[in-house]
Amino acid sequence: MQPMRTHRGQVIPLDRANIDTDQIIPKQFLKRIERTGYGPFLFNDWRYDATGAPRPEFILNQEPYSRGGILLAGKNFGCGSSREHAAWALSDFGIMVVIAPSFADIFHTNAAINGLLTVALPEEAMAELFAKAAASRSYELTLNVETLTVSDDNGWSVFFPLDPFRQHCLLNGLDQIGITLQKESFIAAYENRPARY
Repeated sequence: MQPMRTHRGQVIPLDRANIDTDQIIPKQFLKRIERTGYGPFLFNDWRYDATGAPRPEFILNQEPYSRGGILLAGKNFGCGSSREHAAWALSDFGIMVVIAPSFADIFHTNAAINGLLTVALPEEAMAELFAKAAASRSYELTLNVETLTVSDDNGWSVFFPLDPFRQHCLLNGLDQIGITLQKESFIAAYENRPARY
């Protein structure tokens, strides 16, 4: 996992509530054994029609949103099944931050252990962001994991809450394996201890 101290990116406004994991990455794409390669199938049923042709009205099929790195969404993002693939699909597409009023608990956890930053903001702040994104298709935000702020180039800024442990992991690029390897010397000492019979 790569460390994240700041992230600046094009905003993708997807003003829908209760976006579930089956919409984020439909079940037919869960047969892959790697964590990569899911980006092309992100929001598959919304992005493509029955023939596989892109739907021009869907935001990820429009410029500059097809190159966006920050997703704005409605409340209860990531509800539904517990598939970790949802976080993988977002990251593989290039989305490193999801901002919403609230997140489903399991998705929130899956995102954290895969380096995807989930930012919960009050409805009032979300309404401001959606309005700013509607006013400018090229609207960008900067997320600062050290100061826990979201800001734009026009002086708008807001604080966001983040669990200190998740903040530490993001700043240092630590996934669950990385956290375990920090104790490698203790693990080695345990494995090399004299056998007792």
